[in-house]
Amino acid sequence: MKILAVAGSSGGHIFPAISFLETLKDHYKDLDSLLLLPKISIEKYSQDLQANVEFLSVTNIKNIPSVVLFSKAFFESMSILVRYNPNIVVSFGSVVSVPVVLCAHVLGKKILLHEQNVIPGRANKFLSGFADRIAISFEKTREYFKKRKEKIVFTGNPLRKSLCLIDKREALDFFGFSPDKFTILVMGGSQSSHNINRGFLRAVLPMPVKEKLQVIHLSGSSDFEELDRLYKELNIKYKIYPFFSSMQNAYSAADLVIARAGATTIAELISYRIPAVLIPYPYAYKHQTANAKVLEAAGAAIIVRDEELNNLTLRDIIGGCLRNPETLKNMRAGYEAFPRYNANELLIKITMEYCNVKTSS
Repeated sequence: MKILAVAGSSGGHIFPAISFLETLKDHYKDLDSLLLLPKISIEKYSQDLQANVEFLSVTNIKNIPSVVLFSKAFFESMSILVRYNPNIVVSFGSVVSVPVVLCAHVLGKKILLHEQNVIPGRANKFLSGFADRIAISFEKTREYFKKRKEKIVFTGNPLRKSLCLIDKREALDFFGFSPDKFTILVMGGSQSSHNINRGFLRAVLPMPVKEKLQVIHLSGSSDFEELDRLYKELNIKYKIYPFFSSMQNAYSAADLVIARAGATTIAELISYRIPAVLIPYPYAYKHQTANAKVLEAAGAAIIVRDEELNNLTLRDIIGGCLRNPETLKNMRAGYEAFPRYNANELLIKITMEYCNVKTSS
């Protein structure tokens, strides 16, 4: 049994692919898997993967050199597919998936697409006609594949195995935090966000009740030193990290999350059921706003536009949560609109059915 997966370079594409393959290996020890990534991912994700990894010469088409690389990726994809001969190709989107899926179609391979966002990316919309099945993470995504409705199946977005719920007291102890204070998790996405980093501190700085707060701040590398210095001037308990891997502790400790609205973040918030302030990334505003509106419609999140990220907006929201605990209670209750499911298991079930392999229910 051979499974080939392909994903783009962003965390939103690659983390679901990695999680899917790792869970597959847990279920089927003799399974052979291969993950294809663009070459720009070599330094970011090539270590500590249970799957074999190969890299393709593909990038977004912007100029003549990128067209040459994109063309080269077709020859690389065909060569890998012929040599590896997978039973099925599972694509997690991005431009890198285009040559792989098209070559797989020519070779008569089974093809499963996975879409992480509410609004499908251009690659998945284009490739939907070549797919045998299209797995979606949000029910609303069906509206964007109306011509392919017979192919649609809901699975949700696969999450990393490490993201398990931890007892809150244990999670707070991990950070040396008190159970009597209000814990905020601030994160700006895989590339970090200068606006969120500075906007949050501007909001907290003048708050008269900031001593009631404790903050976990995932700053990214560029703002880390400056933010660490500014935090030291505040009367506040904090932990700041340029990068952080133990997200299960951060999510389990948090009372409120302030974050972008990438598909992976939304899936993780749904899993942990944490009230959130979501600031859609302005350069992916359409996609991230659609993601955020799913939680806003359920009452689980508040959306703030990036250009409205001023001290008064965030200060009012945080202050309102502190003054009225019922606000957070109602936001958590909003997650009842999302049934609990295991996206990895659902995606694996579909994959194995196409490979004529029986799975345990």
